Amino acid sequence: MCGFVGFTGQLAQGESVLKNMMDAIIHRGPDSAGTHIDENISLGFRRLSIIDLDSGTQPMYNETGDIVIVFNGEIYNYQELREELINKGHVFSNNADTEVLIHGYEEYGEDLLKRLRGMFAFVIWDSKKKKLFGARDFFGIKPFYYAVVDGQLVFASEIKSILMYTPYKKEMNKDALENYLTFQYSVLPETFFKGIYKLMPSHSITFENGKVDIKRYWEPVFEPDENTGLNELVDKIDNAMQDSIKKHKISDVEVGSFLSSGVDSSYVAACFKGDKTFTVGFDYEKYNEIDYAKALSEKIEIDNYSKLISTDEYWNILPTVQYHMDEPLADPSAVALYFVSKTAAEHVKVSLSGEGADEFFGGYNIYREPFSLRPLTRLPKPLRKFMGAVASAVPFKIKGKNYIIRGSKDVEERFIGNAFLFNEKDREKILKNPSGRYNHMELTKPYYDKVKHLDDTTKMQYIDIHFWLIGDILLKADKMSMANSLEVRVPFLDKEVFEVARHVPLKYKVTKENTKYAMRQAAHRYLPDMVAEKKKLGFPVPIRIWLRDEKYYNVVKEAFTSKAAEEFFKTDEIVKLLDEHKNGKNDNSRKIWAIYMFLVWHKKFFEDELKAA
Repeated sequence: MCGFVGFTGQLAQGESVLKNMMDAIIHRGPDSAGTHIDENISLGFRRLSIIDLDSGTQPMYNETGDIVIVFNGEIYNYQELREELINKGHVFSNNADTEVLIHGYEEYGEDLLKRLRGMFAFVIWDSKKKKLFGARDFFGIKPFYYAVVDGQLVFASEIKSILMYTPYKKEMNKDALENYLTFQYSVLPETFFKGIYKLMPSHSITFENGKVDIKRYWEPVFEPDENTGLNELVDKIDNAMQDSIKKHKISDVEVGSFLSSGVDSSYVAACFKGDKTFTVGFDYEKYNEIDYAKALSEKIEIDNYSKLISTDEYWNILPTVQYHMDEPLADPSAVALYFVSKTAAEHVKVSLSGEGADEFFGGYNIYREPFSLRPLTRLPKPLRKFMGAVASAVPFKIKGKNYIIRGSKDVEERFIGNAFLFNEKDREKILKNPSGRYNHMELTKPYYDKVKHLDDTTKMQYIDIHFWLIGDILLKADKMSMANSLEVRVPFLDKEVFEVARHVPLKYKVTKENTKYAMRQAAHRYLPDMVAEKKKLGFPVPIRIWLRDEKYYNVVKEAFTSKAAEEFFKTDEIVKLLDEHKNGKNDNSRKIWAIYMFLVWHKKFFEDELKAA
């Protein structure tokens, strides 16, 4: 696990610029550094040593020195690929998975990507062809950012490195703010920084003769198989997970596992047969998972290390969290992930985690919504729309109002992912200069169009894989772990696991009683019933309570009335949201948090001198 930076062409004081870019991500690779500089390209690398500790340094070259690579991630089938390439005549100089990518590119070209199993972002420079080739993994576990500046390509594992590239002039992309307020994360390919883009998952990038070419090399496809019996399906899930966990444990350093009270991390922890698990909680009973984790760890005979996060610790670390995130993220659980990573990093360099199970196997509680709305969604659409319009027109709260409104809408109208904070009308109410350039449905429509033949729950999974998983779940997993120089591996987000998951029929995903039905049956083999059947909780954070506390109310109010707030928001409207929440009139906590996190992020990147947190 590491971080890379680089740019094409030559630059005055290019060596110094490259060093500054590398220094910005030293947390991603504190063990060592390496560079490659020639007249066509400059590459920098920071290493966190995991595999082949002695000889896996980067940049890495082929035998003739005309192909060079920088790579962030792990290739879990590298041993099989290595043997295959040796049989084809390739000569290896070390045991690192990085070299497999070099020789694989020589042998297969771009087709190499379909053969890989792992998490990765990499850049290969072919000096003979004067061609740059890069790629990001199937699900977006590892980050990849790029920009074209003065006709040259600049790229890095984190945005903050690109900000160190002197020809780039930092400017906020104001279009990103509007949809952030709706989704709670940066959803557009262009980031919050004008001209800096995310390379999306399952995509490659080629830069040749001054032109950028972006291609999609793989796509997740759901094909539910109604003919597979439950027992057979559970066997397939468990076999795939056992194999994936085994592959994800490959390391030359000790591997631990995160452990919350949920079935996903518990399943992984119970199966990985390691020595250490890591847990965090808050000093509120309802928001503390530590006792549970310790009890389960004792049962499966693994040592548990925990951290109780105080309220002040949480609030004090927010600027650091937003700095490492690169773009604003309004998910309160990011801080919990920061502290569990920090706790783990005191003991290990690698930790397994349970991300991806919900998106693959149907785990979120909202995936059951199509069942509860069925009495309405079975009605003729014109009637549903009429009922929704009448309910919306009622100026006061009545029982069942929201149910009727949601039931009046198709899934394509009501679901954009696990968070839906401000709709367009709400955004216009609080923003000083709303552009209305992007409607949230315009962003999700191309994806809904691809799965229009599938059931509503599977449609929701597909949307979450392309939005929520990338923009929230995996963003915080990578950035919060790497902020603490920890590699997090996610066994559920494996190509072979998805191959099983994509065939699971609806009846084995969600029921009236629970979610992830088939996967929970697999977990039953290793976990007590109370764990395997436990409802989805996530990383619960008591922000709703804190925002009614005078101390933290005042902290947020100060931000809401700041000069930066006045630039973007109608401050009287956002203070109104805050006051309504404090007085118990409405639970506006998620909306307030989204605005506040943006302002914390903005202060860090545009008001303060940018430096490592």
